[in-house]
Amino acid sequence: MKKAEIQYQNRTAGWLIQDEDGYHFMYDVAYLASENPKAISVTLPLKATAYTSKTMIPFFDGLIPEGWLLNLAERNWKLDPRDRMGLLMSCCRDCIGAVSVHPVITE
Repeated sequence: MKKAEIQYQNRTAGWLIQDEDGYHFMYDVAYLASENPKAISVTLPLKATAYTSKTMIPFFDGLIPEGWLLNLAERNWKLDPRDRMGLLMSCCRDCIGAVSVHPVITE
């Protein structure tokens, strides 16, 4: 299992998990209860239940770099281009925009 904290404007907005069933994104309960929470994407409106997909959720897949920048990341960090969650967690801590992805160490 791989898990990442998803931040929106430097606040924990939710959690993205990859397990044997696919990918799951769920907004953080405290974030939903906070004053004026905002959706991280129009494709992921605020809700208390998880978004689930067999493949990487398109919004998060769109954060992963492409082209020469992806090639550079794969080569320098020895990343597997098919490991979308690994790429997301390695390359998207400091994305352009309000959303960032932070790996969570699980045991």
